[in-house]
Amino acid sequence: MTAVGDRPSPLPSEDLDRDLGFGAVVARESRQRLLNRDGTFNVRREGLPYWRSLSAYHYLLTISWPRFLTYVTIAYVLVNAIFAVTYVAAGAKALNVFRGEPTPLRLRDAFFFSVHTLATIGYGNIAPQNTAANVLVAIEALVGLLGFSVVAGIVFARFARPTAQILFSDRALVSPYKDKTAFMFRIVNQRSSQLVEVEAKVQLSRRKAGAPTGFDREFIPLKLERERVLFFPLAWTVVHPIDDFSPLRGWTEKSLRDCDVEFLVLLNGFDETFSQTVHTRSSYKSDEIVWGAKFRTMFRPAEEGGELAIDIRKLHEYDRVTL
Repeated sequence: MTAVGDRPSPLPSEDLDRDLGFGAVVARESRQRLLNRDGTFNVRREGLPYWRSLSAYHYLLTISWPRFLTYVTIAYVLVNAIFAVTYVAAGAKALNVFRGEPTPLRLRDAFFFSVHTLATIGYGNIAPQNTAANVLVAIEALVGLLGFSVVAGIVFARFARPTAQILFSDRALVSPYKDKTAFMFRIVNQRSSQLVEVEAKVQLSRRKAGAPTGFDREFIPLKLERERVLFFPLAWTVVHPIDDFSPLRGWTEKSLRDCDVEFLVLLNGFDETFSQTVHTRSSYKSDEIVWGAKFRTMFRPAEEGGELAIDIRKLHEYDRVTL
C-alpha cells in the first residue's frame, strides 16, 4: 500500500483532507457507508421535537407515487367517513333520506352525500334538512376546497420538480486502461429528456494510514479522464486512470477493504426540459468494486441509415479479465 505522502500530488495538500461537509466526528466514528446508493446520507438527526422536525410538504414531495396516491386515498376516505358520522349524529332529520332508515343505511347515505359535497358534485337526490346538517355542509365545502387545492399543488409540484434519473452501474470496476489500469463505472440517463453540460466529481474516502486513533478518514478528489461531457444522449463510462498521481497507485483489492474505501460520486447537469440544473449522487464501497473486469459494450450495431442505439439492460454487465 502506498501512503499519500509517498506519491507525487498535483493537488494542494490542504485539499486532500476535506471532509465534504460530513464533519470530523462523522468521518471518524461512522462504520457505515457515508452515502447510500440512492444518494441519501447515513446520518440521523435527533433532539428536535417531533412537530418541529416534521416536514409534511417535503415528505409528500419526495415519496414514491404509489405511496403518495395511497396516502391521498386514505385521507379522502377518512375525511368522508368522519363527515358521514357527524351527519348521522346531527339527527334523524339531518338528511332527507334518513327518515325510517336504520343506522347502517344512514351511514352509507351520509358517506356518499359527503363525497358529493366534498367534491361539489351535487346530484340533488340527497339534501340537508336541519341547521346542523347545513352547518356541516358549509364546513365540508370549505374543507373540500382547501384539501383539493393542497393536493393539486403537491401533484403539480411533484410533476414540475426537476430531478435527475441517472442509473448507475451496480458495480464499479478496476479494468485495463491503455497501458495501465483504471477505476471506472457507467451511467445512463433513464429519461428521454436531454441533459447537457454533465459534470462528474468523484471523491475517495478512506481511513488514514497510521492515524493515532486509527479511525480518521481522509477525502481525496480523484482526477477523471473526462470530468465533463457537453452532451449525454447515450451512456458515459466515468474513468479515473490509476497513474503516478493517483491515490490508488500500488493498491490491491485487499487494500481497498482494509482502508474501508468508499467512492463518493456527484453528478450535475442541465436539463433542457425544465431549463434547470439537476444533480444526483451515489457511492461504491469496496465490496461493490470488481477487481479485474471490463464492461461489455452497450451499443447495438445500427443498420444502414439507422439510428445508433444502446441496450440499457447491459449497463451492469461485465467480463472478467486479467490485469
